[in-house]
Amino acid sequence: MIRVVICDDHALVRKGLAMILAQAGDVQVAGEASNYGELRQLLRKVECDVLLVDVEMPGRDGIEAVGLLKKELPRVAALVLSGHPEARFAVRALRAGALGYLNKANAPEILIDAVRHAAMGRKYLSPEVSQALAEAVTTDPADEPHRELSQREFQVFRMIAGGKRLSEIAAALSLSPKTVSVYRARVLEKLGVENNVEIARYAVRHGVVDAGED
Repeated sequence: MIRVVICDDHALVRKGLAMILAQAGDVQVAGEASNYGELRQLLRKVECDVLLVDVEMPGRDGIEAVGLLKKELPRVAALVLSGHPEARFAVRALRAGALGYLNKANAPEILIDAVRHAAMGRKYLSPEVSQALAEAVTTDPADEPHRELSQREFQVFRMIAGGKRLSEIAAALSLSPKTVSVYRARVLEKLGVENNVEIARYAVRHGVVDAGED
């Protein structure tokens, strides 16, 4: 049996994923967590062949969580889940050490297939993810400097672009406002912009957030 751990901050999503995986016959859910802290504790207690982790969670997001866990548990086979288009997060997820990036809009059988691939240590690349990788390789970094942001900087960047105040970002990421200000300054410098309005315009122009996204 393939032992899967699910990490998502929404209980209904976790239950839905567990129900899909139960249909596979060769997969069992070994545990569930709602954030990175719970996940670390859980992985000390249970055997895990494949980790399913959501991109957007309170505190450390799924991509950052995968990167940290790969240092601590290098054999962990992780798949990142998201409701966002592959072009937005897939390359970051793979760079962090994930074996695949799955859009939550995918059919259930794709999730099961990806879990089986990951359990064998193989990457699962959908046509959409392959396209995102191809674009990342062929795009001049100077044209899209946001690709060079660290994952934490990228989180702050997206939240500023979505209209969040620094105090709201600090609370969501479990950081101090001063630390968030430091990340904001790095984002401004790396993107070559001067204020939050320009950050938002940049993000929409490059498809990092949708116009009017909150």
